[in-house]
Parts: sequence; C-alpha cells; structure tokens
Amino acid sequence: MSKLDSKIAVVTGGSSGIGFAIAERFIREGATVYITGRRPAELDAAANKLGEKAKAIQSDVSDLGSLDKLFATVREAEGRLDILVANAGVIASSQIRDAAEEHFDSMFDINVKGTYFTLQKAIPLMGNGGSIILVSSCLATKGLPGHSVYNATKAAIRSLVRTAAAELLASGIRVNTLSPGPVDTPIIECQVGSPEAAEEFRKQAASVVPLGRIGRPEELAAAALFLASDESSFSTGTDLVVDGGMTQL
Repeated sequence: MSKLDSKIAVVTGGSSGIGFAIAERFIREGATVYITGRRPAELDAAANKLGEKAKAIQSDVSDLGSLDKLFATVREAEGRLDILVANAGVIASSQIRDAAEEHFDSMFDINVKGTYFTLQKAIPLMGNGGSIILVSSCLATKGLPGHSVYNATKAAIRSLVRTAAAELLASGIRVNTLSPGPVDTPIIECQVGSPEAAEEFRKQAASVVPLGRIGRPEELAAAALFLASDESSFSTGTDLVVDGGMTQL
C-alpha cells in the first residue's frame, strides 16, 4: 500500500517549485491533493500536469476570506483533511537600514499572517492522525545579510510550530517544520531577473553549502512525505532541516 493511500492533502503555493514537487510526490503515494496559488493560469497548468488527483483552487493566503473559501471547498468535497502543507510564501531582499514599511508588511502578511491563519482554518477539518507541515527556512536560524524581514518571518513560523504542536497534542494532530536551504526552483530567476544571473546565484549558493550543490525540489518532497506519513508518527514540534549541512557544519 502507498504511504498516503486515500489521504486528503492541501498544499498551499503548490503551482511551482517545492510546493509542486510535494504535491506530485503525495499524489504518487496515493493522496488527493488540493493545490493553491494566486495566478490562475499557472495553477491550472500545474493541476493538469499533476493529473486527476490534483485539485486547483485559486487562493491568497493573506486574505482570510479566500482561506475560508478554500477550506469550505475541501469540507464540501471531502469532509475532512488529513495533511496540510503551508508552503505559500514570498522572498524579497532589503537591508535593515533601507527597508520600507510596505516591504515589511507585505512579507509578514503572506509569510506569517498567511501561514498562521492557514493553520487555524485547517484545524477544524483535521483529526487524530493528522499531520501539519509549516515550511520555514534554514535562514530562520542563520543570518543572511539583506534578508532581515524574510529571515524574521521564517523564524516566526518555527516558533509557531512549537506552540501549535503543544496545543494540538490532545487532538492527535502532529505539527512539524520543514526548513529548506537553497533549492533550485523558478523563484531564483524571478528574484534575480535573468537566466544568467540565476546561474550565477546557483553557483554562489552552492559554494557555501557543505555538500557542494543546491537542493532539488524532489529532495524537499521526500522530506515532506516523511513528515506527512505515519513513518514520522513519533515526531511533533520538530524542525526537519534539508539544507546540505549549511546550518550544522
């Protein structure tokens, strides 16, 4: 039997990169997966690629009404939720001395507020044996100049997991963090602006990773599968860091 046979999962930010890879792996392991994103065309293309066990729902995690519609749809169609992967997030750079209020607010609205209320609104659909994965970053514990706001949002997520895991013990729901290091996803080119700059970024990132390369989305998906499945049944409140050794060596 597959590891997630007949499970119902929601993966926010599932139209590309790590979220897409997680959805793809979960489907391969037998789950029905609801993926969300803000851009309809990209979201529909991802769902078509994933196949009939993928369901696409346009949703903005920073909009609480949008989250209500997402989980109402899941409730009506499935009646329950077994796995939540709160992956939706954004990254942008700014030095502390130059950071604008708009930069700060937009990052916290999506990365912290969005994750918090995604978690809150998923809980009523979940029960004993449920698994919640909040995606943080190795930068929650490792300072990267120029990314103070992003780093702080990811540290907030790590802290949230500890409290959520404690609060949900009695419900039999496990809550864990998945913290990637640098991973080769489309967000790299979006952030740096060109294929040439993206390639230079990959080289620079690989140079500071002890394993000598950046990660692949499927490697994060494998880690997410462990946290989502019964193979991690004795793990809650923890942080699974998949960063090629950056934070440890």
